[in-house]
Amino acid sequence: MVANLIQFATNHYILVGIFVVLLALLIAYQMQGGGRSLSTGELTGLVNKDAGVVIDIRPTKDFAAGHIVGALNIPQDKLTARVGELEKHKAKTIILVDAMGQTAGTHARELMKSGFTAAKLSGGISSWKADNLPLVK
Repeated sequence: MVANLIQFATNHYILVGIFVVLLALLIAYQMQGGGRSLSTGELTGLVNKDAGVVIDIRPTKDFAAGHIVGALNIPQDKLTARVGELEKHKAKTIILVDAMGQTAGTHARELMKSGFTAAKLSGGISSWKADNLPLVK
């Protein structure tokens, strides 16, 4: 098995090199994502300890269809303009939730530049649903 892998890498060194570079770029991109990624359990723990506030950055229509209990809705296109509303929560971790966990990192990074402690829900609301956790409408 290992001998076959080494033989493949030797015969296709350009392909293997491209794979290694792309893997390194993917890891670097994930590492620079804003804030830490929280599991659904970690999010629940922070909120239960009153150490975190959930901000759902999905469009208002999606938020109304179902959201995490106690979450505030500030759509991502309005987050920068409405960051002042979050000042009262500056002592807590701001937990951003999007649809699939793809855009929350960028916005968490912006909040961190403004002095907030920010995190994102890994996998977004879809991971919350996958874990069969409750949503309210």
